[in-house]
Amino acid sequence: MTAEARTILATCGGLEPGSWADAAYGPLLHHAIALARVSGRAPRVLHVNTAGGDQRSIEGTELEAAREAGVEARHLRFFPRRNVPDLREAVLGSDVVWVSGGSLVNLLAIWRLHGLDRVLAEAWRAGVVLAGGSAGALCWHSGGTTASYGPDISVVRDGLGMLPGSLAVHYDSDPHRRPVHEAAVAAGDLPDGYALEEGAGLVYHGEELVEAVADREGARVWRVERDGGSVRSAELPVRLLPRPAA
Repeated sequence: MTAEARTILATCGGLEPGSWADAAYGPLLHHAIALARVSGRAPRVLHVNTAGGDQRSIEGTELEAAREAGVEARHLRFFPRRNVPDLREAVLGSDVVWVSGGSLVNLLAIWRLHGLDRVLAEAWRAGVVLAGGSAGALCWHSGGTTASYGPDISVVRDGLGMLPGSLAVHYDSDPHRRPVHEAAVAAGDLPDGYALEEGAGLVYHGEELVEAVADREGARVWRVERDGGSVRSAELPVRLLPRPAA
């Protein structure tokens, strides 16, 4: 089965500390799998850690978390060289592509050099759920704010553009992000869009936002819009996701 529509889940979450293994699939990652509507077999999740430099030490933790969740997982990496001969087979053969955080600008550059941006767009149209956290949420949008260049927050305007608006992440945990993002929207440097606090996520069908979700109580999602030379922010209703069964 594939998702019922072109589906993207953009989040500030994913893996969480495990009760037995080092990490576990959290509610947001489980929700991405549920959106893929897999039945009769184990879901296939493709982990993409380009933004973090494809650190091999992380892969074992993710594979163990996938095994505990009953998921068939593999990795797509580009360092020190690409690990699959056929990008289309790796991506379109998956039910969910989960993109982890790190440097948004490095992710975009590497993906475009290898043509992964085009393959992901094809997979999205074919019903593969595209999802991820932090840089793995920002990348699908037309632009957003990022710490890719260092501790200062910068504006990036050349996201993949599958989703037409802008996004901010870590809105509550990093006090530098909100003022920079709001200033960019107010100035017209970024289009209207959304902002995510830790543990929150946005579900899109096509280019339309259909739901805001969260893996914890109190995680908020904001609509951020230009209002003349200023900005207007409005809190959206958020549905709390169930915890996965032990």
